[in-house]
Amino acid sequence: MKDSQKSVGSKHFGFRAVAVISLALALCGVAAAQNAVIDWNAIAVTAALNGDQAISPGSNTSGGTSLYLAYTHLAIYDAVNAIDHRFQPYGAEIPAPAGASIDAAIISAAYNTLISYFPGQYDALTMQYMAALAVIPNGQAKDDGVMVGKASADSIIAMRAGDGLGANVPYIFPAGPTAGVWIPTPPAHLLPLTPWAGQMVPFTMSSASQFLPDEPPPALTSAQWADDYNQVKTLGAVNSTVRTPQQTEIGLFWTEQTSKQYARAFRALAVGHALNTSDTARLFAMLWTAVADSFIGCYNAKYHFGFWRPVTAIQNGGIDGNSATAPDSTWMPLGVTPNHPEYPAGHACLTGAVATILKGYFATPNVNFTVSSTVFNPAHVHTFNSAKDLEKEVEYARIYAGFHYHHSVLQGLLLGQHVAQQVLVNFFQPVAKH
Repeated sequence: MKDSQKSVGSKHFGFRAVAVISLALALCGVAAAQNAVIDWNAIAVTAALNGDQAISPGSNTSGGTSLYLAYTHLAIYDAVNAIDHRFQPYGAEIPAPAGASIDAAIISAAYNTLISYFPGQYDALTMQYMAALAVIPNGQAKDDGVMVGKASADSIIAMRAGDGLGANVPYIFPAGPTAGVWIPTPPAHLLPLTPWAGQMVPFTMSSASQFLPDEPPPALTSAQWADDYNQVKTLGAVNSTVRTPQQTEIGLFWTEQTSKQYARAFRALAVGHALNTSDTARLFAMLWTAVADSFIGCYNAKYHFGFWRPVTAIQNGGIDGNSATAPDSTWMPLGVTPNHPEYPAGHACLTGAVATILKGYFATPNVNFTVSSTVFNPAHVHTFNSAKDLEKEVEYARIYAGFHYHHSVLQGLLLGQHVAQQVLVNFFQPVAKH
């Protein structure tokens, strides 16, 4: 057994104590933020979660939500930047009259993006749009801001036309258990989720496969495979007698819809650091494009390797050709296994991107970051003192939940880190002042 398997308490992993408070109390500071970027992030998340999947494919999925948030926040970022000229634009230069209202531009950019991707929510979004604009004094500045925001939204929508969102990408899998190959998992045996995501045109990467892991999953006859198999078999079982109550809480904490969970955390972070609208627009554009591209890159890898989930592997351990992987036909994970291939771990891909952007944006690895989970009632809140602490908890959370092998989580973190590093170098840079 690995050292990481022998010592499974909070002391070994450096986990913080869990604060249990109501979600309303946790987020009360966000409600009073008076920051249009924050306000429209919350509106965009709600729109995505309520999206008609026939029109807005994948919008309510953990990774898919990030695509729509990237569209929205790129439009917001370019609209803000057209007025204050602090950073390099993402898309086309948007002309802006002097004195145009930044808040009106943010509201208009977000609204016009959202009604394009969620036409079925036009009435609800328009009511929110009109209410938000009503707070801004009427006049030329407001009118100009609205114009700038719409131009920015139109530009981003045009850039992303034909990007592969919801494309017909078939994925073939075996009819029954085959060593190392993904098949639909119990209890619902759902078809594979959004296989088109891994074929999309990325936002910042040169291709969806730019950061495809160099290493495939471990060979099934290897000692590494046996170690990873037995680790998740022991720690990730629904009836595990080894996993501690704290580890169970951690495993369940991270089973909430990922983008929804991180969106709350990003809003709270912006409020906690008292970021102005321009800085919030930049941070959110960086975060959501990095998360979206990590999702694209991760799903490219998932459907490239097509590796089996622990529930399939463990129930059919006798077919992998490894004498150290005893099967258990009744084994079930702590959580409900997501319906897509295992390698690399999606939560890890997204979290590696988040942690790296936070380190780069704030120029320190020691970023205080709070995440809540509404899986529990009242919500649980975890506070991390560094990006590394965040990555470490997610690394083991996916094993405790019974969803992933250790090697897969490490490779996912690495993929997300690579995506975010090139975002930090190549996009959203400050404009040199003369």
